[in-house]
Amino acid sequence: MAHGQKSPRWALTQGSFSLVLSLSFFSLLHLLLIVSAADEYDYYSWQSDNFHSGRFYTKQPQCLEIPADLRLCYNVGYKKMRLPNLLDHESLPEVKQQAGSWVPLLAKRCHADTQVFLCSLFAPVCLDRPIYPCRSLCEAVRDSCAPVMETYGFPWPEMLNCDKFPMDNDLCIPMQYSDNPATQPPVPKPCPPCDNELKAENIMEHYCASDFVLKMKIKEVKKDKGDRKLIAAQKKKKVLKHGILRKKDLKKLTLYIKNGANCPCSQLDSLGANFLIMGRKVDQQLLLMSIHKWDKKSKELKFAIKYMKSNQCPTYHSVFQ
Repeated sequence: MAHGQKSPRWALTQGSFSLVLSLSFFSLLHLLLIVSAADEYDYYSWQSDNFHSGRFYTKQPQCLEIPADLRLCYNVGYKKMRLPNLLDHESLPEVKQQAGSWVPLLAKRCHADTQVFLCSLFAPVCLDRPIYPCRSLCEAVRDSCAPVMETYGFPWPEMLNCDKFPMDNDLCIPMQYSDNPATQPPVPKPCPPCDNELKAENIMEHYCASDFVLKMKIKEVKKDKGDRKLIAAQKKKKVLKHGILRKKDLKKLTLYIKNGANCPCSQLDSLGANFLIMGRKVDQQLLLMSIHKWDKKSKELKFAIKYMKSNQCPTYHSVFQ
């Protein structure tokens, strides 16, 4: 993922817009669209805002339709985005490549506002001034999603450092959903690698993001401090993606669910079946990214296996790479 690092400049005035702070994201957009009536940017009106850390964009900002293959943001709630975006991506192919790696995070449902937050940066709404996410929105998504990312060995990236974004008393994109613990009894969330629907699309996203993919049996599951340790059976394993695995890794294969000692994982309730295992190597540990029971009757699984043999994965500079 490109590390566009900059200190946002909050060019919009605060006082006259204080009333919008209590509005929802889409109400805020509706109001601003009426005020600006802008389908295209006035380049000179925000030229000074386009200079960050010595970088100056010579390409005139433009409004583009959000394409269907920009899956992260295609259904976010508005149809046009601006380029360059708020992460310094200047072309649509670059946006697609960088945004694609975040799609699996949406499937984890770590926070209801994850898509709104990410798309406010990757595919910002097409207005005459850039509107950044509020710091509280960033913090809410970070606090819910960073533990999920850490399960896969990824820290919260510096490019999404919440201190870079404006306080809620500025004009910015607020949270859309807020959890009310008083009305919602706590329900244990499944371990992230276990919380995957058996769909070809999901399988392929994890396949492309994983270092290695195996069909194998699990002999034993143990708790190891705060982690969960999966010890592979010694029977023959079928390698679907070899990646960085060495022969000695396969002989005594042990996988870890980071911080997964106590979260539910229904797939591991019974160890008799074969499993589709996908993982990454991080700091000499093999981390589990996704696990499915190998269902011979599943059309979704059959399609995914066929796809693995005949298609190349995109190159991501990404979170789930």
